Amino acid sequence: MSNSELQSYIVKLNDGLLLAEKRMLQEKALHDETIVVMGEDNTIKYIPAKEVIAEHAEFQ
Repeated sequence: MSNSELQSYIVKLNDGLLLAEKRMLQEKALHDETIVVMGEDNTIKYIPAKEVIAEHAEFQ
């Protein structure tokens, strides 16, 4: 696999992961569910999916 093919693969993979994350958040927001994330201080946080969508333009 050449370097350009590898870069193309990585771009497609990242695009697919972003799309999957967006769809997951939209589904959770539809059902008023939360997502679980680890904060910077290594604490577990529960955040409403609607809040994540509102704060991040790439998920709208």
